[in-house]
Amino acid sequence: MKTEYKVVPAPEKAIKQRGLKGAALFAHSVEALMNELAAEGWQYVRSDTLPQEERSGLTSKVTIYRNLLVFQRIIDEHAADSPAPVIAPAPSPVVESAPRTEAAPRTEAAPEADDEITNLWHTSDDTPEPLVADRQSQRVDL
Repeated sequence: MKTEYKVVPAPEKAIKQRGLKGAALFAHSVEALMNELAAEGWQYVRSDTLPQEERSGLTSKVTIYRNLLVFQRIIDEHAADSPAPVIAPAPSPVVESAPRTEAAPRTEAAPEADDEITNLWHTSDDTPEPLVADRQSQRVDL
């Protein structure tokens, strides 16, 4: 008989439940977690509080205490020897859409388009227009 263990963090914040407050609300959160794992075959063993060092800033360290719940379950040795059953993936939903039209095949006009792009960088030797406007024609005194 082999056992396997699972350790999960205890809830830090209670799940909202109508009509419950305080300790009862927190107990309900722990109960929900324990029932969820029990449905998967896990049996509650104990809770532990363990220290964990975390970095705080560049050089200092802080010790934080974590509350953990420990669960165990018995592994069937015969099931471990046999291969696991293969579960088929769920079929994807069928999405109906508008009929697709086939795109026209592209013609080989790419070299001409490339020439136009490269010609943008090769301009004539004309003097370029100044980026600053002519101040005398604007009649602005500085």
